[in-house]
Amino acid sequence: MFGSLVAVLQLFFALTWIVYVIYLPALAAQAGLERRYVPMILMMDQVIFLVCDWYAGVYADRAARVVGRIGGTMAVATVVSCAAFIALPWVAPAAGAFPFLLLTVLWSMTSSALRAPPFAIVARHVPAGRQPWTTSLYLLGLGIASALAPYLGLQLGKTDPRIPFAAASAGLAAFVFALAAAERRVQAAPATPRPASTPAAFATMGLFALALFFLALGFQVHSAINSAPSYLRFARPEELPKLMPVFWIGFNLAIIPATLLRRFGGAGVIAAAGFVGIAALVAVARAPAIEPLVVAEAAAGAAWAVALTSAFTTALEAGRAGHEGLFTGVLFSTLAAAAFLRIALVAGQVPANPTFGARLVDLPVAAWIIGSLLALSVARLARR
Repeated sequence: MFGSLVAVLQLFFALTWIVYVIYLPALAAQAGLERRYVPMILMMDQVIFLVCDWYAGVYADRAARVVGRIGGTMAVATVVSCAAFIALPWVAPAAGAFPFLLLTVLWSMTSSALRAPPFAIVARHVPAGRQPWTTSLYLLGLGIASALAPYLGLQLGKTDPRIPFAAASAGLAAFVFALAAAERRVQAAPATPRPASTPAAFATMGLFALALFFLALGFQVHSAINSAPSYLRFARPEELPKLMPVFWIGFNLAIIPATLLRRFGGAGVIAAAGFVGIAALVAVARAPAIEPLVVAEAAAGAAWAVALTSAFTTALEAGRAGHEGLFTGVLFSTLAAAAFLRIALVAGQVPANPTFGARLVDLPVAAWIIGSLLALSVARLARR
């Protein structure tokens, strides 16, 4: 029950972000903001996510200990978030830049209630043996939405933005309330004291988050910057919407089987997935034709699926002393930091720079090497 709800919730949540990115340039122009400010707005969003995802995770842990339930607060925050999101295409042409930016900040802050807190609900109400499965379903919703993004970009271009903004928000709110209702129906776990996490656990989790940061940075640069030029070596620009989802198809195909690898240890699996991803990224850069390029892209997506599933499953296990929200919130903040750097590279026109742009093909490989070695270090510490 919780697995299917969080999967669809994440699907609609990811769709709101995709719709937002598609329409942001036009909405910013309607609000009187020049196009050069769009990357700055996206970077601002990531900074807000970085801070608020961590705080939302801490708050979810505290609410679980004191109140015993999280869904009600999460639903209230979602109502505020959806209201701000729906208002964006109305306010942009009518009220100007400041109200538009204010609503954007409000939406970004309140949307953090839909990242770490659902994992806190999963940790509290899903048996430990089924938590990897539930985590994979949550991430599957992200993968499906990301695979649909190129098609949505084509289909929504001439659609009134108020329609997709309202539709995505309505679906998101419906499933958040469904998740909150499911939490109310389940008997709350007794408030028995649990052993506190040791300083060593927090230090290990910090190293773990650093490993995920480098893997996420490599994923961001590869998927958002390097993939399209790789395909354009062999394909026409109009074929890109059919080719860009290949990475996410590989991700979606691997996300469920990734749960079977959990028995081998979280950090070790992440390190192994990282080394597979490195080989896939090298194969992408050196592919002699479109067919091996497609296979390599799918393999890279599968490696990212295994690494991400193992990361969040490990965070849930490491947080069983009452810090599930904190540890998963830290991972979401880490992903936001990687996205911030990728947007900063684009905003700084690094890909177009003849000197540095050509070296971006090496950045994902280097980042994944560092991330994999860090994950391997965490695995060795765990064995000790």
